[in-house]
Amino acid sequence: MRYLSDDLLLETYYKARELKLSKDFITLVEQELNRRSIQDKYTKSS
Repeated sequence: MRYLSDDLLLETYYKARELKLSKDFITLVEQELNRRSIQDKYTKSS
C-alpha cells in the first residue's frame, strides 16, 4: 500500500467500505491512512 498515492488509498478505502469487504482489509487501509496522517480525510466522511 505504500506505493499508492493518497488519493488512490482514500478511493480504495471508500470502495472497500461500499463493497463491504473484509474488516481486516479495511483495517489495513485505515492503518495506512493513519500512518500517513491523513485519517482526518476519511473520518469526516465515514
